Amino acid sequence: MRFVVWLLALIAIPAAAQYPEKPVTLLAGYPPGGLVDVVSRLVAEGMKPKLPKGINVVNRPGAAGALAVAEVVRSAPDGYTIVLTPHSALVIAAQMQNLAYKTPDDYEPIVNLVSYYPMIAVRTESDYKTLNDLIADAKANPGKLRVGSPGEGTSSHLNLEEFMRVTGTRMIHVPFQGWAQSSPALLGGHIEAVVAQPGELRGAVDGKRMRVLVNFRPARLQSFADVPTAKELGLDVANGVWYMLLAPRGTPASVVQHLHDAAKAAIEEPKFGADMANRGIDVDYRPGGTLRTDLWREYKLHTEILQRIGMLKN
Repeated sequence: MRFVVWLLALIAIPAAAQYPEKPVTLLAGYPPGGLVDVVSRLVAEGMKPKLPKGINVVNRPGAAGALAVAEVVRSAPDGYTIVLTPHSALVIAAQMQNLAYKTPDDYEPIVNLVSYYPMIAVRTESDYKTLNDLIADAKANPGKLRVGSPGEGTSSHLNLEEFMRVTGTRMIHVPFQGWAQSSPALLGGHIEAVVAQPGELRGAVDGKRMRVLVNFRPARLQSFADVPTAKELGLDVANGVWYMLLAPRGTPASVVQHLHDAAKAAIEEPKFGADMANRGIDVDYRPGGTLRTDLWREYKLHTEILQRIGMLKN
């Protein structure tokens, strides 16, 4: 009889209370080798102590990160499928495409991990020694210069759109799936410039293959101390990027908290912070509730930007 009572009590325990019973899948919405992939793998490694069954990173590139987010939104809300995504897939792509999600109420924000600001770079052989050189050529040859980005609807893309607006220039935006595609295009001379993350540019700059012309960060970045900010040059352009973890809407609060605690412990590791700093990235912890509020603010801000450039989907 005692055994039966114990068995019934065990059955009554919610599945969430037994979490995790199996490995967690962490989707990364960009190809291997890019910054989303790198941060995903570093965070996953740091989460393992609190996820004893394991956590596997799976790349799902496509639609500027939206493909991976859509897959998670459609997944079972059990905490076994989550995504690491830039916020651009949430506040920009969701307003440009018909997706499985629309607003910040359609998924469960777990935690914000890091943030950074994109930069514009050219190859070292380029005649553009400064940003003003590029602007002058763009004005003299409207619609000629080709500038790559990690994809249409990314924060990098919108920085480029805002940059063209405030400088009165017109350039050709060339969307790629990520750094693994855009960097060879720049080095091969197929595009004249690229908007990219500091961490992706670091190796190419150190190897003297690329030169950075401007940083969209409000203040200079210590690891790129010689690169002027857009604001220093009189340009009001500063569209940052956040990387965060999301779960499907309806995921039990205890499961979300478990994942939050695992990720928070990962980004609080000194080694993680040092690695991010070397890549020009700031550790930027924000819990789910704060993050949802921030996402709604950014969502409304980007509604105005997308409407202005004619990319808002009604």
